[in-house]
This record gives sequence, structure tokens and C-alpha cells, in this order.
Amino acid sequence: MSTVMSNVSIRDLEIQLGSNKIIESLDLEVEPGEFLVLLGPSGCGKSTLLHSIAGLIDVSGGSIEIGGQDMTWADPKDRGIALVFQSYALYPTMNVERNLSFGLRIAGTPKAEIERRVTRAAEMLQLGPLLKRRPAQLSGGQRQRVAIGRAIVREADVFLFDEPLSNLDAKLRTELRRELKQLHKRLGATMIYVTHDQVEAMTLATRMAVMRGGVIQQIGTPAQVYAHPNNLFVATFLGSPGMNLLKGALHREGGGVRFRNEHVDIDVTAYPFLQSPPEKQPCVLGVRPEDVSIDPAFRHRATVSLVEPMGNHRVIWLDYHGAQIASIAQDTATAAVDEMTGFSIDGKRVSLFDETAGDRL
Repeated sequence: MSTVMSNVSIRDLEIQLGSNKIIESLDLEVEPGEFLVLLGPSGCGKSTLLHSIAGLIDVSGGSIEIGGQDMTWADPKDRGIALVFQSYALYPTMNVERNLSFGLRIAGTPKAEIERRVTRAAEMLQLGPLLKRRPAQLSGGQRQRVAIGRAIVREADVFLFDEPLSNLDAKLRTELRRELKQLHKRLGATMIYVTHDQVEAMTLATRMAVMRGGVIQQIGTPAQVYAHPNNLFVATFLGSPGMNLLKGALHREGGGVRFRNEHVDIDVTAYPFLQSPPEKQPCVLGVRPEDVSIDPAFRHRATVSLVEPMGNHRVIWLDYHGAQIASIAQDTATAAVDEMTGFSIDGKRVSLFDETAGDRL
């Protein structure tokens, strides 16, 4: 199946619904063939942005280019896109084969070409044995595969996914996530995917854009965004549990830099400061749970408040002078609730944020 890889270029986009400005001055470049995930909480504007690319929402300002062509005011059918919604939206009286081919038949596509595309999509999504069934005879995962197949047969330039897995149970989400990843690999198509589920974003994306309040907070590979969040919102939104945060100040000492508050003292000299921090600069130190180590021999002392078994690891919550600190430990680690233990923080793997603005130092 030949698929044209097109870029999507959004410049200075503004979207206003009634008196509410949903998106303002947004710029976004989606490279040909990449899988870009728009991630953020409900109401952050990610679906609105996707629907504007699809032509379902009129923009108030700015431009949208697809494959180098200005599509800002083009009809949805002329944009070379295929859209998969959260709801399956299948025709209940048609079997799977006719659901897959419906759009092509309406467009007057030759019968042989329809058969080729439907057969190819069915092979990709393992729908062959289901082609004669109606939607009522399918599971939720099968119905969503049909909806994805209906998009594939269009052989579009850009595929848009609007939270397509959110109606499925956890096991089906995992299976379809894997299938979507394989599908992107086989098609090599440009895909833009909306979700509020960070696991979907981290596993699917070649790049992810984290949104809040209609603004892109950070864009990069999942590894980059996870390890080096731009601000406190990204730091706490990504990760399960989210990043641990401690308030304190930076102190210059003997050519190095240390983070201190009344309870902790951590060497952060290895942190890539853009410029030398002022003495006693207030800041917030962030550390991922996997970079908090637990051992009774460590000098920082805390009480174990909760232990969450996760199979091959455990999340151990520490009560440290009223602050809750999460640590991800292997199942061999010893820790019992209400027990006093020691912990340490890897100063080479911390993030530091401005206490007032919340931006990464």
C-alpha cells in the first residue's frame, strides 16, 4: 500500500469558540512520516487543534498547511486526511467489508481498487475472518480496528486519531496500542494522535507535544520530555507516580553547587546550569521516583507510609517531614509500612525549576 508522507505546518493558529479563546498564537511543525502525539489534560485544546487540522472547526487566525498546500479553509474532503474518532461510528446495518469500503464506493472508486484496499487493510488489522460480520457481532477492540481500517483504505496523506482507545478496557488498549505502533511502521504515514493517557503517548510517539490551556508546553521525544521537563506542569503530568518535588535553595560551595533546605543537602554541581545561579536562589528540585534509592544505611531518614506492589517492582511512599516522596524499587527491596528507613537522591539526575515561574533552570 503506497502512502504519501506529508508534513503538517501550523503557524500562529488562533481558535475562538464564542467568547472563549481556546488556542492562541500556536505554532507546530509535524514532519513527514512521524507519529506525533498531542498529550494533555481534558480541556487543554488538543482535540480542538486536531479538529482544526481536519477542517471540522474554523480557525480565527493563522494558517494550516498539509503537504505544502494551504488548507486553512479547505473542505475536510479535500485535505488528504483520514480521521478516527473516539466513538467507532460504524454503520450498524452494514457488515465489516461494506463499512470499510463505504467511503470508497461513495467516491466512485473502481471496484478492483476497492477490493485491493479493503483486502490490504483487513490483512494489516487481522480483520479477514470478520469481514461478513456486522458491528453488533464484534467486540469493542474489533470495532475500533474496523474504524481504523476505514481510515487506512483512504490511503490518506495524514492520519488523525482522536483518543481512539479511550473507550476500551486496559487489556484491549494495550493490544491496540501495539497494533497502532506496528501499523505506523508498516505504513510510514504521518500520524497525529490525541490522548490524555501518558502511557499511550510515551509508547506510541516519535515526538510528543504536551499541552495546557491551549499552549504547547514542550515538544520532543518521549525520552527527552520525561528526563528534562521544561516546567513543573510537564514534570508532574508525566510519570506514574509523577516527579517528586522539594523546595529549597541553591548554594555555591567550593566551586560546586548544592541544593539545600532544612532537611536535605544534595550536590547538584553536575546539573547543566545555563548560567551560574545566584547565591541562595530559591528553587524546586524534582527527582523521578526511580532515582530515589532506599536503604536503611542512607543518611536521609523517612517513614514508609505506603507500599504499592506492581508485580516486578514496588512503589514505596516515604513520609519525609510531611512531604510524600515516591521511590520505585525492585521487589527485593525491604520496606514495611510505618518502618523508618534511609533514602538518597541521585544529584546527577535531578531537575531544577524556578520557584516562582515554574520554568526549568
